[in-house]
Amino acid sequence: MQSNSTRDLIVGLFVLLGLAALAYLSLQVGGLEFGGGERIVLRATFDDVGGLSIRAPVRIAGVKIGQVSDIDLDDDLRATVSLEIESDLEISVDSSAAIRTSGLLGDQFISVELGAEDEVLVDGEEFSFTESAFSIDKLVGRLVHDAGVSN
Repeated sequence: MQSNSTRDLIVGLFVLLGLAALAYLSLQVGGLEFGGGERIVLRATFDDVGGLSIRAPVRIAGVKIGQVSDIDLDDDLRATVSLEIESDLEISVDSSAAIRTSGLLGDQFISVELGAEDEVLVDGEEFSFTESAFSIDKLVGRLVHDAGVSN
C-alpha cells in the first residue's frame, strides 16, 4: 500500500489538473483570447445591432478572424461596432459587414463579405457597407400593421 504523502500528492495533482481544465474551458466558452498575434481595429455602423455582444466572433466564410471589441453610439444615435481583426488579412474597401445569427435562435456574429477592390482597409477605417441585425419583432409588427391597414 502507498504511503499517505504519495497518495496525497497524486490526489493533489489530479485536483490541480481538473482545476486547470475547468479554467481553460471557462475561458473558451467566455470567448476570451490571449495573444493571437497582431490585430487591427475596424469599425462598422449599424441601425440596429440586435443582441450582438462584445467578444462576438467576426467571420469570413464561416472562419473566425477576430471579435467584437466595443459597441457604442455615435452622434447620429447609430450603433458603432469596433472589430478586432487579424492584421495579416487584406479586406478590400468595398467589403461589407453584416450581423448574422448562428442557427434559428443562436448567438449573433459579424459576417464579412469580401469585395473586389484592390485597395484594402487599414487600422481605424470603417466598412462602407453594412447590414443590420434581422429583427423578428419588427417583421411581426410590420405584418400586423399591414394586416390592420388593409381591413
